[in-house]
Amino acid sequence: MRAVDIIARKRDGQPLSDDEISFFVDGFTRGTIPDYQVAAWLMAILLRGMEHHETVALTMAIVHSGKQLDLHDVAPFVADKHSTGGVGDKTTLVVGPLVAAAGVRVGKMSGRGLGFTGGTLDKLESIPGYRADLGTDEFRHQLASVGLVVTGQSVDLAPADGKLYALRDVTATVQSPPLIASSIMGKKIASGADGIVLDVKVGNGAFMKTEQEAADLARLLVDIGRGVGRKVRAVISDMSQPLGDAVGNALELKEAIDTLHGAGPSDFRQHCLTVATQVLLLERQEAAETITPELERLLDGGMAWEKFRQWIGAQGGDLGYVDEPGRLPSSRLTAPVLASRSGYVSGVRADVVGLASMQLGGGRAEKDDAIDHSVGVVLSAKVTDWIEEGQPLLTIHANSEARLQEAAARLAAAYVWSDTPVKPPRLTHQIMF
Repeated sequence: MRAVDIIARKRDGQPLSDDEISFFVDGFTRGTIPDYQVAAWLMAILLRGMEHHETVALTMAIVHSGKQLDLHDVAPFVADKHSTGGVGDKTTLVVGPLVAAAGVRVGKMSGRGLGFTGGTLDKLESIPGYRADLGTDEFRHQLASVGLVVTGQSVDLAPADGKLYALRDVTATVQSPPLIASSIMGKKIASGADGIVLDVKVGNGAFMKTEQEAADLARLLVDIGRGVGRKVRAVISDMSQPLGDAVGNALELKEAIDTLHGAGPSDFRQHCLTVATQVLLLERQEAAETITPELERLLDGGMAWEKFRQWIGAQGGDLGYVDEPGRLPSSRLTAPVLASRSGYVSGVRADVVGLASMQLGGGRAEKDDAIDHSVGVVLSAKVTDWIEEGQPLLTIHANSEARLQEAAARLAAAYVWSDTPVKPPRLTHQIMF
């Protein structure tokens, strides 16, 4: 079996066998198939797609590339949640401690930024000392002692996905549904989660642009998970404008901390409650109408915040920085972008905001790029707001004057205007299980 033949078969639109997919993933993991051949294979998958059985085979090849955790000696039920990627999506930072405070253990293998979407680990590493490289024994111990752990792909759990994930980011192959599905479910299955909630984003700031695309991906994810005995739900949520106000690693972390103190932007808070409710519904035989008020009490009463502190401290994070968020990385330069007209905001293009944050240094153009945790954008105006000419639309946080000016020019075009009132976008489009 040769890698070049497998690439050619997929290039020509032919389905691959389970053995061919396993051979390719195993070769890349062991280093016998080089990056350039894998890049060609990924592009062929993006352009030609995969049949359902191929996506399942790719998922299981990722699972079998390393160890698989069985966590039932730690807890009878372990939950996880995963977002397909969005702009301003810091949901894990609130949902994880909120669910753990409600008594359900959360064990999560997370990722870094892909394209213009931010990564949970990049946000967490804004905290000095935070460790995102826990081994299996450390993962298990923290899950047992704290009830919440969020780490990166380790060398022994789904190592193939860690390598594929980094390569997809810099080869313009992020948007492929089978690659997204196999990456997500490969990590989730390998890390031992019994129940999984998938936050599938839809809109211009997501990889799925239409509701049908998002629904197709959600169904694929749910079917893969249920096919291997997991409890799975999917929330199809809006990404036609950034979630919350902050976009950028430390800026989003600060916003999550505000939310854990009972404040934060209303759309972000509501979305966190929706996702957390779906996680608890995997484990409880209750109605959402009784679970959501419980979660609100945990959020407003400080219990979720205390769980957040336990989690960060257990993974080496300096709690002085979360107790005093003003100590987190901050940019050297800030500048507002002002409205060029008066009117109602009818759109804020999340993709434009995300790209601007990435180009400021908050994301990666290449897989080995360093992240500037301090840069980003904070919105002052969102859809439905009436803004007078000359009022600030957003504030840019930058460390380079040239990058700041480039971002300002780009971000002015992110706003869409209306002379008449507009309706807010739906936060939740549908829930699938």
